[in-house]
Amino acid sequence: MRHLLREPLLHFLLLGALLFLAYGWLNRTGLVTTDEIVVSQNQVEGLVTQFERVWQRAPTSSERQALIESWVRDEIFYREALAMGLEQDDPVVRRRLSQKVQFILDTGSDSAPPTDAELQRWLDEHADRYRIEPAYALRQVYFDPGRHGERLGPVIAQARRALATGSTAAGDATMLPAELEGRASDVERQFGAEFEQALRTLPVGGWQGPVRSAFGLHLVALDDRSDGRAARLEEVRPEVARDLMQARVEAAQDAQYQRLRARYAVRIEDEAPNAAPSG
Repeated sequence: MRHLLREPLLHFLLLGALLFLAYGWLNRTGLVTTDEIVVSQNQVEGLVTQFERVWQRAPTSSERQALIESWVRDEIFYREALAMGLEQDDPVVRRRLSQKVQFILDTGSDSAPPTDAELQRWLDEHADRYRIEPAYALRQVYFDPGRHGERLGPVIAQARRALATGSTAAGDATMLPAELEGRASDVERQFGAEFEQALRTLPVGGWQGPVRSAFGLHLVALDDRSDGRAARLEEVRPEVARDLMQARVEAAQDAQYQRLRARYAVRIEDEAPNAAPSG
């Protein structure tokens, strides 16, 4: 026994056991897992409110428990993903976090409604953006060049003489409207840009033409035309206010970014060889 007590290996084992027991005593709270998921009352109320908005009724007790379990499931998978480092180098996660920071910064932007003076100044500086389009009231008779060939000119001339005397001229069948009252963009959408441009100088009153469109030729009676002009503030106030507020937000975002950017030293590693000096 005395020989055994003098054995170095036994001393080593006893010392290791004592160290293990001491560590366990000093860290006994660490033996219990620190991973804890707390589903707060506010979180539960948020889940219930979201359910009520979708289904227009309160959840049953089993549905309420299922909502909580679903949230816990997502939380567990989220924590496991973080523990595994899955969020690193993920462009979707990176973009989403970036958007959240931008949203937080946006909440500090100036949201005060612009004054009339500010709106008018913005309109004056961007007048072309809000310019009122020309508008037309017209009638038209369509002719298909492919159908008439060399007789197209005489056919149109005969139709124009009939229209001048107050008679009707049938023209060719088409899905285009025989009458149209609208803005320049409406006319362009129906007949094409070349046709709308011709209307800008066409005399008002009486049948004119032929006028070329994207589909063929037309005799046109321009009953009314209002030329394009600069808009007055009362005509475009909502659009001006929207654009001015958006410009403010973008300016505030850029200013916030520049302040954050100044805190970082950015180094770009370019592996491309340097361009050869000119000359």
